[in-house]
Amino acid sequence: MAKTKAAAASRKKAGATGNRPRRPRADQSIGVFDSGVGGLTVLHAMSRSMPRENLIYLGDTARVPYGPKSGETITGYAIETADFFVDRGVKAIVVACNTTTALALDLLRQRYPIPVVGVVEPGARAALAATRNGRIGVIGTEATVASGAYAKELRAVAPEVEIFTRACPLFVPLAEEGWTGNDVARKTVAAYLSSLKKSGIDTLILGCTHYPLLAKAIGDYMGPKVRLVDSAEETAREVKRLLRAQKLQRKTGRGSASFFVTDLADRFTRVGEQFYGSSVSSAVRVVLREG
Repeated sequence: MAKTKAAAASRKKAGATGNRPRRPRADQSIGVFDSGVGGLTVLHAMSRSMPRENLIYLGDTARVPYGPKSGETITGYAIETADFFVDRGVKAIVVACNTTTALALDLLRQRYPIPVVGVVEPGARAALAATRNGRIGVIGTEATVASGAYAKELRAVAPEVEIFTRACPLFVPLAEEGWTGNDVARKTVAAYLSSLKKSGIDTLILGCTHYPLLAKAIGDYMGPKVRLVDSAEETAREVKRLLRAQKLQRKTGRGSASFFVTDLADRFTRVGEQFYGSSVSSAVRVVLREG
């Protein structure tokens, strides 16, 4: 169901007057969003780490991929998606998209009075803990790499670290199609990562939530001396820590997950199991932007 005019008007009024919604409650859900199915890797980590929490996932499948789009466009998408969650009374929002985290996280935190967690900072923290020689690679979409978000987070903690980046835009459609272990995937990995393989890195950040599906092909190509960092687990730990600190953990019952998409649901439910680790039985199609 599309967002109602009443909800949009209420949100606009609150933003114009500076009124803040009521403090979030522990029994409310957590909203998780990505441009497509990739963020399901984060949702999976969260469901295992916080089995009592109710999770709402939105994949903006009508507009994937985000990587080649402008920062202004991606920020607009992020606001529309966050509004969708706020209309449903979530207690926290997880931006399970590296591109959106890199370009819109600060704005979302300023705009909404509930916790908003991204995937870049947790991923950078995990990479710094993993590296032994201080040479870290980052792969992601064009927008994520161009933003320099990972370099900023890494150097904020360890200014001396050496960072090597590479945009790998074709990894997203490969993952979405399930082409993760065939010759096409292996040749694409080699084409993108040949320079990184020669750079001497010992740690590689998978800076897109789609990329863990290509982890075997990437790991095989880079070799056993290069550790791959997937921010999903670290992000789940960050959300858990934040909820505990703000006394927003749900303490009883068994959590559930519900799924929404902005395009036809059939493909999402078919491909989603590869990312989520279990069946995605159904998803509801919604409209984020009216007119």
